[in-house]
Amino acid sequence: MRETRSTCPYCGVGCGVIIESTGDQITGVRGDPAHPANFGRLCTKGSTLHLTASATVTRQTRLLQPMQRLARGEPPQVVSWGTALDNAAGKFAQVVRDHGPDAVGFYVSGQLLTEDYYVFNKLAKGLIGTNNIDTNSRLCMSSAVAGYKQTLGADAPPACYDDLKHAQCLFIVGSNTAWAHPILFRRIEDAKAANPALKIVVADPRRTDTVEIADLFLPIQPGTDVMLFNGMLHLMLWEGWTDAKYIAAHTSGFDALKATVRECTPDKVAQVCGIPKDDLLEAARLFATSPATLSLYCQGLNQSSSGTAKNAALINLHLATGQIGRAGAGPFSLTGQPNAMGGREVGGLANLLSAHRDLANPDHRAEVAALWGVPSVPEKPGKTAVEMFQAAADGEIRALWIACTNPAQSMPDQATVRRALERAEFVVVQEAFATTATCAFADLLLPATTWGEKEGTVTNSERRISRVRPAVAAPGEARNDWSIAVAFAHRLEALAGSGLSLFPYETAESVWNEHRESTRGRDLDITGLSYAMLESAGPQQWPLKEGESAGRTRLYEDGVFPTPDGRARFVDTAYKPVAEAREARYPFSLNTGRLRDQWHGMSRTGTAGRLFGHVPEPVVQMNAQDMARRQIGEGDLVHLTSKRGSIMLPARASAEVGLSQAFVAMHWGEEYLSGCSSNGTRLAGINAITTPAFCPTSKQPELKHAAVKILKAELPWSLLAMAWLPDGEALAAHRALQPMMALFPFATCVPFSGNTQGGERSGLLFRAAAHDAPDDALVGKIEALLGLQTPDTLRYADRRRGQRRSARLARRADGSAGLEAFLLGGDTSAEAWIATLLREELPAQSYGRLLLSPGSKAPVAVQSRGKTVCTCFNVADGAIQAELTRCAGTPDERLAKLQGELKCGTNCGSCIPELKRMVRATAAEAEALP
Repeated sequence: MRETRSTCPYCGVGCGVIIESTGDQITGVRGDPAHPANFGRLCTKGSTLHLTASATVTRQTRLLQPMQRLARGEPPQVVSWGTALDNAAGKFAQVVRDHGPDAVGFYVSGQLLTEDYYVFNKLAKGLIGTNNIDTNSRLCMSSAVAGYKQTLGADAPPACYDDLKHAQCLFIVGSNTAWAHPILFRRIEDAKAANPALKIVVADPRRTDTVEIADLFLPIQPGTDVMLFNGMLHLMLWEGWTDAKYIAAHTSGFDALKATVRECTPDKVAQVCGIPKDDLLEAARLFATSPATLSLYCQGLNQSSSGTAKNAALINLHLATGQIGRAGAGPFSLTGQPNAMGGREVGGLANLLSAHRDLANPDHRAEVAALWGVPSVPEKPGKTAVEMFQAAADGEIRALWIACTNPAQSMPDQATVRRALERAEFVVVQEAFATTATCAFADLLLPATTWGEKEGTVTNSERRISRVRPAVAAPGEARNDWSIAVAFAHRLEALAGSGLSLFPYETAESVWNEHRESTRGRDLDITGLSYAMLESAGPQQWPLKEGESAGRTRLYEDGVFPTPDGRARFVDTAYKPVAEAREARYPFSLNTGRLRDQWHGMSRTGTAGRLFGHVPEPVVQMNAQDMARRQIGEGDLVHLTSKRGSIMLPARASAEVGLSQAFVAMHWGEEYLSGCSSNGTRLAGINAITTPAFCPTSKQPELKHAAVKILKAELPWSLLAMAWLPDGEALAAHRALQPMMALFPFATCVPFSGNTQGGERSGLLFRAAAHDAPDDALVGKIEALLGLQTPDTLRYADRRRGQRRSARLARRADGSAGLEAFLLGGDTSAEAWIATLLREELPAQSYGRLLLSPGSKAPVAVQSRGKTVCTCFNVADGAIQAELTRCAGTPDERLAKLQGELKCGTNCGSCIPELKRMVRATAAEAEALP
C-alpha cells in the first residue's frame, strides 16, 4: 500500500489528506495530522473520498475517452484526442475569424488547480484576446473579493484559522459553518471549550446547526444584513464604542458613512431586520468591546444583489472598532470552494488579471502583456457568469468551453442557461464525470483527471498554499486540465501560423513557476516559495517574498493597507432590499444552501449512497404554521413557483425556517429531481426558479433569495420503488432512470446504502407522482432497471384502479429471506413499513404476499431505526433516543455517554450539533413530566 499526501477537493478549509492506494486503485483516505488546516480531522465528505474514487464509480460515472456528437441530441461517439482537439481548435478559430474573439467564452471552476486556472486565463486573455473567462467562483466568492478590495485595497483575507484560539468574540453571519465548513466548526468548538468566556453571535434567517453554539442568535429577515451592520455601527457611535484613534490614523471616508448610519436607528433596524432592539444592542456591544472580535462569513453575504455592500458594511465595523490586524480580530471570509482563492490569485475572473491585478488598470494590463510576451491584453471587460450565458442565449457568444463545472445545475435561471447551451454553435465540456447535466448539451466531451490523479497546488481560505499530488494514474484517456488547455492552445497557435508558443509548459511546476513570477512585488508575492519548499516545509501562507523563510500569518498588523494612501477605506453602504421582494402573488422568501454531507451538484458525493443517509431525498422546508394555514401536510407535494418557473417538492415542517420563508438545498438538479410541466417543459431542479439578479459591483447572483408562491399539488397517483442492486449496478441504473424522471410531473431518484455482514450495499429509491397512472410499459421499464422483472418477483396489478405492486425476496446467507426490491404504484401508503423491511434488511419471509396487500398498516409491527444522524458509524436517531433514556447527568456527561456507547460524533464530529440538540430536547421533555 502506498501513501500520498494531498488535499480534500471540497470546501475552502483546505484539509490535508493522506491517500492510501494499491496499484491503480485508491483504497482509503484519512486526515493528514501534519496539515495545519485540519490536523488530521476530516468531515463526512472528506472521510468517504475513497468511496467516490473506487473502480466501480469510475467504471459507471467517469468520462474516460474524448467523445463527439455529430448532431445535437444524438449519443456521443468516441474519437481520438487528436481528432477532438483539432475539431475544437478549428471551430474556435472559425468563430473568432467570423465574429471576433468576444464570440467565444470560457466558464471554469473553483475546483481546478491553480496551474489549470493560470493556463486557461492566459489562453483566453493572452492568446485568443478575449476577457470572456469566468468561473463558478463568481457564484460563490466574487462579493467577498469586491468587498475586500473596496475597503482594504486588495483581495487578501487578513485573518487565519489560528485566530479562533485568540478571539474573545466570534461574529458568524451568513454562514452555516457547522455544515458548510465542518472542520473549521470543530476548531470553533475547541476554542469555546478552551475559553468558555468566548462569546459567539450568529446572524442568519435560519436557525441552523451553527446556532447551537451561539450565545446570541439574530434571526434577521433575508437580505437585511446591511441594515443590521449599519444599525450596530449607529449604536457603537452612540455608545462611544468606536476607536477614534484607529479611524484617524489608518482609515478614510468615515464621515460619509456616519451620515448614512445616523438614519439606522434601533427602531428602524428592529423593524426591517425583525429582531429585538435589546439583541441588536447586545450584538453591537459584544462586537465593539470584546478584546478581539473575529467575523466569519460566507454565502449569506456573498450571494446577494447587495453582496459587495454586505461585505463592505461588515468590514466597516472592524475598521470602526479597530478589530483588525491583530491576533483574534478581523473580517475572515470563508471560501466556498477548494481553490477559489487560487483562481483569484491568477486572475481567473472576467474582470481580473494575474496576481490581483485589475483589468481596468492600463498599467496592470501592460505588466501582464509584458510577462506573457503579447502585444496587449484586451481592455474590454469580459462577460461574467450570468452575463456570459445570457450573451450565449442571445447569440452574441457562439462557442463555449466549460471545464470542471456544471452550469446546467448550478447557475440560476436554468431556462436561460439551457437556452444558451442549446443556441451556442459549439459547446466543449471538459469534465471528469459523464453524469452531469451539462454533458448532455456538449458537442465535444473531453475527459479530465480529478481528485487523487492531479498534480499542482491549491490555496485555502487563510491564504495557505498546499501541494496536490497524484496517488494513482489517470483512468482511461483522462488528462490533466492544464495539459488539455495547453494542447488546445498549441493547435490554435499552429492555425494562426505563430512562431514561438506562449505555452512552453511540460509540467505543472513549470506553469506554477510562471505564476509565481507574476506575483513579484504584488500583495500576494510568493517569489520566495517553490514546489521544493512545499515538499520539505509543508503548506505555506502568502505573502512569502524572495529571501523569506515563512509566509505571513496575519495581514495589516502595522495598520498600512495596499491602497494609494496606505489607509483602509470606509464604504458608504446604504441598505437596499432584496432584488425580488415578497408580495401578494409570491409571499415566500426562498433560501438555498448546503446539506451537511453533500457537495455542490453532487457529481462526486452523489456516487456514495452513504452520504444520502442524513438527508435522503429533496424536500422544501417550511414553517409548521405556514403549512397548517395552507392545509399542507407532512410530505405533501407542493408547487414552488417563481417568475421564472416552477418545480415540485415534498414539504417538510422545520423549526429552522421562519414564517413566510422556505429552504431548499442547493444540490438538487435534474440528476436527482426532475419532472415535466403540463406544456412538456422539463423542470430542471432548484435553479429553475432562482433569480439571475446580481450585485452590480461583484456580478454575483442572488442565489440566497427568490420570491416564490407555494401551493399544494394535486397529483393523486404516486409511485415508490426501492431496490438493492448488485455491486457496480446502482449508478448505471440511476443514469438509465434519469430520462424516465422527465416523463412524470414529479420524480426523484436518489441512491441509498446500508451495512451488512458482507459489507456496504448500494441501492436506489425512485419516487414519482402524476395525475393518472402511466402506461404499463413505462412502469415495466422502471421495474426492469430495479430487478423486478425476474420470474420470482411477486406481482399484483389492477389497471382499472391504477394499482400496481411488485416485490422480490431473496435467500440470505443465514437462511432467512430478505426483501431485495419492491414497487408500489397508486396506493403507496405502505411505504413506511415496507421500506423499513428493505433498508434495514429485516427478515421478510413471514410477509410473503402480504407485501402486495393494500393499506398502510404493517401486518406485523416493524420497527424503523429512524433517520441517520451519524453518517460515519451509521447511527440513527432511534438508537440515540433509546440511549438517552438510559443515561443521566449533565448535558455534557450525557453527550459523552452517547459517544462512548454508540461512537456517534467521535469521528468527523459533523453530527455533534444535532446530538447536543437531541440531548437538550430529551432533558427538557424529562423536566416537563409530572
